[in-house]
Amino acid sequence: MTDVLTPHQRRLNMSRIRGRDTKPEMIIRLGLHAMGFRYRLQDRSLPGRPDLVFPRYGAALFVHGCFWHGHDCALFKMPETRRDFWERKIASNRLRDQQSEAYLLEQGWRVATVWECSLKGRERIGANTVLKRCASFLHSNTPASLHLRGQERANDVC
Repeated sequence: MTDVLTPHQRRLNMSRIRGRDTKPEMIIRLGLHAMGFRYRLQDRSLPGRPDLVFPRYGAALFVHGCFWHGHDCALFKMPETRRDFWERKIASNRLRDQQSEAYLLEQGWRVATVWECSLKGRERIGANTVLKRCASFLHSNTPASLHLRGQERANDVC
């Protein structure tokens, strides 16, 4: 299947995709700040540069877009054009995410991941629920990681 956009249009579209201050990230940031949590943004000294770092709670929080991180949900669809490129790209993103989370856990950080589908789409669980679960995670002392995604099942929280 050929691309419906010209190379110039595709380049323009891709250049406008942001890596920070995305809508899902802003929902989480503003909501947790309103709940009294204070954090650092995109800490470069930590692997994976977590979107939010809570030093007081020893926790790091990632807000992942379902497409870029290859989430198995309704919001992810592998592109038809340049399929080999996208499969390699998304696989490397997944591997980097796993390595970053493992390293953070080894260093004593607690890690939470909020997936875009938990905040939007037909499978969403809603911003209030996500914020409550993030707050609960931050206040807990659990040394595990937490993954929030749309239409959660029992095994989605590890």
